[in-house]
Amino acid sequence: MQRFTFYLSLIFIFTVCFGSKANSQMITGTWKGKIGRQKAEIKIIQKGDSLTGTSYYYSSAENFRRYSIKGYFDNRTNEAVWWDDQLLEEKSSRFSFSMPGKVPLLSRADFNCPGGDKMMLNGKASESKNEMSPKGEVTLDKSDNPMFTDEWDWIIENYTVGTSEPEIIDSIAGIRGKPLYVEIAAEKPAIVEPIIIRESPQKPAEKPVQPSLPAISEIKEPEKNKLSENKSPAIQEKFITRQKIYIKEIPISGDTLELRFYDNAEIDGDSISLFLNGEIILQHLKLTAAAYILKLPVSSLKETNELVMVAENLGSIPPNTSYMVAIVNSNRYDALLASSEGSSAMIRLVKTP
Repeated sequence: MQRFTFYLSLIFIFTVCFGSKANSQMITGTWKGKIGRQKAEIKIIQKGDSLTGTSYYYSSAENFRRYSIKGYFDNRTNEAVWWDDQLLEEKSSRFSFSMPGKVPLLSRADFNCPGGDKMMLNGKASESKNEMSPKGEVTLDKSDNPMFTDEWDWIIENYTVGTSEPEIIDSIAGIRGKPLYVEIAAEKPAIVEPIIIRESPQKPAEKPVQPSLPAISEIKEPEKNKLSENKSPAIQEKFITRQKIYIKEIPISGDTLELRFYDNAEIDGDSISLFLNGEIILQHLKLTAAAYILKLPVSSLKETNELVMVAENLGSIPPNTSYMVAIVNSNRYDALLASSEGSSAMIRLVKTP
């Protein structure tokens, strides 16, 4: 009987810790601990594979900075990735010598469930606008006793009994006035070299009460040719004269490389051009909270390729920042790209056997 009870316990722990549906419920919650050397409290809410919520960096309840966060959770690897998006609130007492949270961070953490009720997020943090600048460890435990109270508490407390609905999460985000991270789903169009994809508003068929997601349509071939013919000399000059800052290397294989570009910060009119191996492939791309998708046939690429993002302007909140997601054979890679009047962000795409 004791052995039977032991096996039942093992099955229960495995189901709770590793079931994808359970993970969706468990990643949602309040997480407390440290990010870098700073005390942190993160409120994470999952909607589909995207994450939203708030982050607090604090020394006390009277001395803190609060950010909205964006990110995603990968059920296959149990990795959570989120970054500080916009500063929402800051408070300090007259006895405070310094205020934590001065630098917005990006955190990557593995979800761990060692047993019992203990759940942990462990990983690394870096600057949100420069992933090459590490800021220390992420060590967070799930907690039922938040220090800070905000609009997400009701969602967290009732997540398993109804508040996980996207419409409800969107309504709370609307109160805060910040856009959610949006993952765009669309049918796969025919592959040409390259394929530039844009989005236009379209109401979803099944849930009219949900915020509408953009549909995807191709730029026609004549328009694509016209784009390459009308290269702006100013953009070419910016590409040539500005320093190229290496961000990261992404391995590529298979048939198609899919790139998605978002505005990483407040939607402030950032506009970019993209160069692939010195040739302009996209111009006057205005970044928004919804993805602009570019698909490239891998066969047309070299063994090693340089993709450079050049800022056409800096928007109203410099620098020009873009969040890029690369989809390669169902694997997902992301990068934060920052471009200024003196530098451009560069990603290296390398073919693998």
